[in-house]
Amino acid sequence: MDVFGKLSTYDFGEVHFKLDKASQLQAIVAIHDSRLGPALGGCRFIEYDTDEAAYIDALRLARGMTYKAAITGLAHGGGKSVIIKPKRHFDRSALFSAFGRFIEDLRGHYITAEDSGTGLEDMEIIRTQTKHVTGIDPSHGGSGDPSPFTALGVRRGIEAAVKFKLGKDDLKGIHVAVQGVGHVGYYLCKELHAAGAKLTVADVDKLKSERAQREFGAAVTDITKVAEVACDVFAPCALGAGLNDSTIPHLKATIVAGAANNQLLEPHHGDDLHARGILYAPDYAINAGGLVNVAQEAKGYDAKAAREKTLKIYDTMYDIFERSKRLGAPTYKVADLMAEEQLAAHSARLVAARQKA
Repeated sequence: MDVFGKLSTYDFGEVHFKLDKASQLQAIVAIHDSRLGPALGGCRFIEYDTDEAAYIDALRLARGMTYKAAITGLAHGGGKSVIIKPKRHFDRSALFSAFGRFIEDLRGHYITAEDSGTGLEDMEIIRTQTKHVTGIDPSHGGSGDPSPFTALGVRRGIEAAVKFKLGKDDLKGIHVAVQGVGHVGYYLCKELHAAGAKLTVADVDKLKSERAQREFGAAVTDITKVAEVACDVFAPCALGAGLNDSTIPHLKATIVAGAANNQLLEPHHGDDLHARGILYAPDYAINAGGLVNVAQEAKGYDAKAAREKTLKIYDTMYDIFERSKRLGAPTYKVADLMAEEQLAAHSARLVAARQKA
């Protein structure tokens, strides 16, 4: 595994590894950038085929968090953690307690939260070992599950995309194909249904698809076919890398806007979407609502402030689309540029402050 080569590729940063044999904990904390503040990002708990796959996932996700925080105007850097899910029986409480101690050892340099495979109960276990955790139970001063806020922001981003690309001021009659209706995908369907959208859904867990069908009148299709549905918006809300050489040629949507992280397998796939005239909503910009929400916990949680800031994702997305059109550049490159402008401006302010001192 080319550890330092990958760090250079993703412009890192630092990475921390933890092995705790007693609990079977195998964890990676990737801290991409902390210029804007302590790194904040969720903890992913899934099975990986190899250690290298887990490592690369952590690097890609952490980099996305840096750009997500920067483009959203949050005083946080980008970090992410992954725990490799054990293949044999394990004690979940013991494992997440050990992970909490790992986070505590980092002394606030990284703050964790929920992600794929983790939930409120896991954050509560981590909380017994460290204060550097968000998304905890509201009874303990937290904000709870961030999924509804992520979904709210994605819905606002879809509204911006529909306005820009289709010239419509609302989502009534807009057909959205949602890939993955787990936590965020379910709440996104709820948001879209309330806004009058027509839904087609798919999930590896057919019970989740059936729930969306029952509650929101969604049509159900196979998870392998959902990217090929003729629709206005394709919303990837499962794991990343779904936009690739195999899927992009078969897309029939005019907009791609969803909640999944790292939707592009490689950066050039953003160029492919642009070349085909498909409007792509850069993932870390549109799905920032959950991060906005948990970031509020550091200040003393204010649900109203979190919601107001999440609603502004509409403006961020529309700005990206307009700049993309003006520059003739793919949206993912424009979003990166906007985030890098924020990071550079912060660095310049720090230099100026040092010079004055």
